[in-house]
Amino acid sequence: MNAPVLHSPVRSAMSSARDPETASRELATALDHPELGFVLFFCSAEYDLNALAHSLNDAFGEVQLAGCTTAGELTPRGYDQGTITAIGFDRHLFAVEVGLIEELEKFSLTDAQSEVERLIGRCRERQVAPIKGHTFALTLLDGLSSQEELVLLTLDSALGSIPNFGGSAGDDIHLTGTHVFAGGEFRTRAAVVVMINTPLDFEVFSTHHMHSLEQKLIVTRADAASRTVYELNAEPAALEYARLLGLNPEQLDFKTFALNPLAVRIGQEYYVRSIQKVNPDLSLTFYCAVENGIVLTAMQPGEMLQDLSLRLEQIESTLGEPLITIGCDCFLRRLEAEYTGQAQKTSELLTRHQVIGFNTYGEQFDGMHINQTFTGVVIGRAQHGY
Repeated sequence: MNAPVLHSPVRSAMSSARDPETASRELATALDHPELGFVLFFCSAEYDLNALAHSLNDAFGEVQLAGCTTAGELTPRGYDQGTITAIGFDRHLFAVEVGLIEELEKFSLTDAQSEVERLIGRCRERQVAPIKGHTFALTLLDGLSSQEELVLLTLDSALGSIPNFGGSAGDDIHLTGTHVFAGGEFRTRAAVVVMINTPLDFEVFSTHHMHSLEQKLIVTRADAASRTVYELNAEPAALEYARLLGLNPEQLDFKTFALNPLAVRIGQEYYVRSIQKVNPDLSLTFYCAVENGIVLTAMQPGEMLQDLSLRLEQIESTLGEPLITIGCDCFLRRLEAEYTGQAQKTSELLTRHQVIGFNTYGEQFDGMHINQTFTGVVIGRAQHGY
């Protein structure tokens, strides 16, 4: 094993500078140390991404980078927008390898097995920790690709017992183009797999605060490929959803979607299928998979802040004080916090628990693509003295 480091093995930083060169330089200055081995970042889509890629590559030199664009950032000061935030990992305690999937629709189980074997092999060569029980994977996908379910299910099969989580890249709710970063450049219709091997204790988790109601809507006509529902209960989808809420279709907006989600029941659990937009033909486009015949249950938000606080405290009661928590937080949760006047308290909670991450267009947890959750990993500092 490598000799232990004397400084913190994880550092976080952020920049609100709008100039890509300045922002990159500020991050590099904050994260720089001789043992820096990998940097994970999350950035606003408002940046000139070509210029940002060039500046990040120059600022960090040989250090490997991975990241994505966001619908908001979780920075050292909590909720942010229009910024870039990053986490630097020490090479002595983190073996990090990055895989890139460029043709999402063609991604097969054979492809997944080959990529996972390559990543595991590279991590094993670093001799930081045994693979089994000491490894997790983070996935970042183009949030407008509509390929998450296929890629995640396939990847999860290949990962086996390795826990995995992640988020779908955003673009500040413009819904025009989301990007992931690997190999020195931003890409669309692609996914990044970050495998992290460490002797430090960690826990991958997912939580939500939604409760089911009695009302049901049956998808009677849909196009699964585009995640578009044309009819609910044999009526135009937007009309039927609005009727359920006692609204007119023109009143449907992000606030409505955030506070009145729909979910599919799998086993005893409910998984939210968030609505992305109302289309001119009164169909509804979703962020997650929808298909003919599924039953959507109306959901009601509970206490989001309390749910997240309890979940993090529960994990930390086992792991101890967190070194870092990498968080993938649905952008609709952030909107809900703003609508209910809880944004500042949520920011304070995120800061208190060392959360760095981003607001997503969908979350990923052990091969499932889900919405309106907070999904992530807590990495502990207990037993190691950091």
